[in-house]
Amino acid sequence: MPLTCHQLITLHPQAWDSATVHPFLDQCANSTIQTQQFNTWLVQDYLFVVDFTRMAARLLAIAPVEHYDVLLSGMIALKDELQWFRAKAQERRLELDVRPQATCTEYCAYMGSLADAPYAVQATAFWAIELAYNQGWQKPGAMDAPYAEFAERWGNPGFTAYVQQLEQQADQALTTAPDLAQQQAESAFLKITRLERDFWQMAFNAA
Repeated sequence: MPLTCHQLITLHPQAWDSATVHPFLDQCANSTIQTQQFNTWLVQDYLFVVDFTRMAARLLAIAPVEHYDVLLSGMIALKDELQWFRAKAQERRLELDVRPQATCTEYCAYMGSLADAPYAVQATAFWAIELAYNQGWQKPGAMDAPYAEFAERWGNPGFTAYVQQLEQQADQALTTAPDLAQQQAESAFLKITRLERDFWQMAFNAA
């Protein structure tokens, strides 16, 4: 039986929880997150999204044509997201032209290392990254300003539907992927759960 994205979560529930449940997010929900912690996350996440956009472009370059519509909609959203990050940084008087922290550097390097992986592996990794944010910002529940805007960006129904479409496309690719590619997809999923956990912790440690 071919691997599916849903199976990855059910096979590795603790790893997935570590990627999507963190005190950083809980403290955003109860408005106890410290300004330095949140600002650190915002700046480093902007740097991450720059490289994630490059990952999206590489994924599009090898995707089957029937997957273009979903991936292109994501590219358009990423353009808006980068502009939105710049606006949020300006509001908070934050400098974005800074050196990425070690965790951000590792995550970006890992995304780059997937450039030569089969499409099924890249599609699975792309889905996992997007779902981690989708669920991470949803799980703590409703947030008050100013964090509600951030939770809404990645937790809204439209983004959830987009992530579900990414899951369908990754599953389709996994259906015909050889065993080695399926094993690589599972390894990529687990690597991303660890990197997501470390990214939240990096910001949380900024206190």
